Amino acid sequence: MSDIHWMSAGELIAAYKAKTVSPVEAVQATLARAADLNPKLNALCLVGEEAAMAEARASEARWHKGAPRGRLDGVPTAVKDILLTKGWPTLRGSKTVDPDQPWGEDAPCVARMREHGAVIYGKTATPEFGWKGVTDSPLAGITRNPWNLEKTPGGSSGGASAALAAGLGPIAVGTDGGGSIRIPAGFTGTFGLKPSFGRVPAYPLSPFGTVAHVGPMARTVEDAALFLTVIAGADARDWYALPDEGRDYTAGLDDGIKGARIAFSPQLGYVTKIEPEVEALTAKAAQKFSDLGAIVEEVDPEIEDPSDTFQTIWWSGATFALGELSGEKKALLDPGLREVVEEGAKFCLRDYLTAVKRREALGTAMRQFMERYDFLLTPTLAVPAFDVGLIAPKGYDSRQWMDWTPFSYPFNLTQQPAASINCGFTEDGLPVGLQIVGRMFDDAGVLRAARAFERIEPAATMRAPI
Repeated sequence: MSDIHWMSAGELIAAYKAKTVSPVEAVQATLARAADLNPKLNALCLVGEEAAMAEARASEARWHKGAPRGRLDGVPTAVKDILLTKGWPTLRGSKTVDPDQPWGEDAPCVARMREHGAVIYGKTATPEFGWKGVTDSPLAGITRNPWNLEKTPGGSSGGASAALAAGLGPIAVGTDGGGSIRIPAGFTGTFGLKPSFGRVPAYPLSPFGTVAHVGPMARTVEDAALFLTVIAGADARDWYALPDEGRDYTAGLDDGIKGARIAFSPQLGYVTKIEPEVEALTAKAAQKFSDLGAIVEEVDPEIEDPSDTFQTIWWSGATFALGELSGEKKALLDPGLREVVEEGAKFCLRDYLTAVKRREALGTAMRQFMERYDFLLTPTLAVPAFDVGLIAPKGYDSRQWMDWTPFSYPFNLTQQPAASINCGFTEDGLPVGLQIVGRMFDDAGVLRAARAFERIEPAATMRAPI
């Protein structure tokens, strides 16, 4: 079978069960694809071929016995180089991290993946400490978009999104502290879910605080639901983690959204700059939810621009994490990140606590708004993918990434589940994402809404032509 690398996780599991494809064949296909394409994409900063093949052979033996270990046994996947992965260095895209240390522990989601038999074949590239919405770093260089190699795949989970879009495994795990799952999903035409805060436990906890989420990335909604089923649940190392519901997020996935009340907000009431093609495609996509039986109303939440609030919290976190580095190590940082660390040091305690109170008010306003609506639709981003090597497209603030991501970071502040799904393409052939935001804790609802849209929108599952 020549296109094993494009098979979904669900299709692979079915093929393993039917003995038409083996885990060894699937992992070999993924590694071969990576060897061919990663030199062009730089999606992977580490490929562990020997370990992956050993895991694949063990998985194949379990399938031959009719005793797979779990829901992902033999499925090739990759882990963002922000998350601890036992036996491999987690360098976070930084020259300041010493690779010569024990690396003897898995992050919670990585541990759950191993428990379910997933074959971890590599680590995906990230900007340094996941600090920006594009993926390049002093350590690993520039990651490129499979739809156009001159464009960014977004960030900070850009390595994961580029790998998925290029057919390097069906699923990958990402992190999202201001849009870092949804931004790259939007730029690469893949699917990404930032679950409700605490749904997927994290360890070590992010220095950026309670805006940081861990979540599934995939090419299909069904695979993301399967992956969330595996990695969700409590872990004693994360005291913020939500109780383990033991929920199967694939159950009821195809139940549709007939009768759902949906708010479509093309500008969230405060966004002033959005590219016309993005605006037109997302408006067209929002109306398709009416065809699915939902009640769609164009309405803005009654909220103000939270960028100052987010910046105070996020920049302060950067200073907390990196402000005590030696001068020698600070000199190794990405210059943009070093500037953020310096600016964050200017905030005082009163500034930070004021931002916390404003965040609380935003969260309260959104919870009240969502009492009237089941879902909120917005563009994922204000722009399509732009040239690599830039932190922002021309015409936007060149000093930071928040200017062109005004739809993503508000929902890190509110902690609501939010996903990005491809809803069409620009005239230049670049994907455009639609963001689906749900009520707090309704991760299953967001997945169900995304799945309903995926079934009627051909663009949602189109493959990059790389």
